[in-house]
Amino acid sequence: MILVTGGTGLVGSHLLYKLVRADEKVRAIYRNEQKLENVKNVFSTYTDDYKSLFETIEWFKADILDIPSLTEAFKDVSYVYHCAALVSFEPNKYHALRKVNIEGTANIVNFCISNNIKKLCYVSSIATLGHTLNKEPITEETIWNPETDNNVYAITKYGAEMEVWRATQEGLDAVIVNPGVILGAGIWNDGSGSLFKKAYKGFKYYPKGTVALVSVEDVVSIMIALLKSDVKNERFVLVAENWTFKKFLHVLAKSVNKTPPEKSASPWLLQIMWRLDWLKYSLTGKPRKLTKQLSNSLSRETYYSNEKIKLALNFDFQSVEGTISNIGKLYLK
Repeated sequence: MILVTGGTGLVGSHLLYKLVRADEKVRAIYRNEQKLENVKNVFSTYTDDYKSLFETIEWFKADILDIPSLTEAFKDVSYVYHCAALVSFEPNKYHALRKVNIEGTANIVNFCISNNIKKLCYVSSIATLGHTLNKEPITEETIWNPETDNNVYAITKYGAEMEVWRATQEGLDAVIVNPGVILGAGIWNDGSGSLFKKAYKGFKYYPKGTVALVSVEDVVSIMIALLKSDVKNERFVLVAENWTFKKFLHVLAKSVNKTPPEKSASPWLLQIMWRLDWLKYSLTGKPRKLTKQLSNSLSRETYYSNEKIKLALNFDFQSVEGTISNIGKLYLK
């Protein structure tokens, strides 16, 4: 039996589709019944027979912060994909992020150890990697610097990785994947899917920095291959291509038949915008859309190397431009 946490998210739902199509016996954790529609939407992008495939999954209502429910969820499980996470860059969400991403991951790895799980695959992020000088490519060996102005999401995902590494010292075999921005269809209100929705409404500006991109299909294919392989206690950067934001937003806009943004958002403009956003939050309590750390990252040029995973699995990534084009067509439907 394979257990998938975060099964109603972008990575989890695409992973579930691949697993059930391979006739794997799968149990998936969910918290909110309404989110199960996300999975059906994702499955329907692949096949008209999505309902019967959806019903082959053993759905289990549980929370990674609820020990009794996890006790039941782990029964007869041999392998685990831990995809569940809270994604937010809002500083006021720090304690909630710590709770879900660090404490939740600690619970998962502790159950893996106590239930003699054969192998765990944990979905982390390139946000947990450090930065290099002179625009040198960032690799799995680039050291995280806790002294820099890291965003709250990165801090908690790094803490979650530490829980996984701790578990490997206690006998658990594990692999960690560090994807960039994951592109996938079927969920349009959250994550990268919402970018297609925003592109359809129209972008006015593009930042001057770079963005690391990868198809969700590549991410889940690699996750499955790693779990089946002899590779253990390693981490892998999953980035197909490094693009400028200008190129990304132009290709994104064209994929939904909209006019690309022509004005650049300079670093000083972003600095003004995040301060105005903070003021708006302070006065109204509305969620932050642009933080100091996020504005800095939008202006930064960073490049990630995918050589390690390509060598480990002899893997060829899908074209990012082709991926965006296909997702745009699905969005327009």
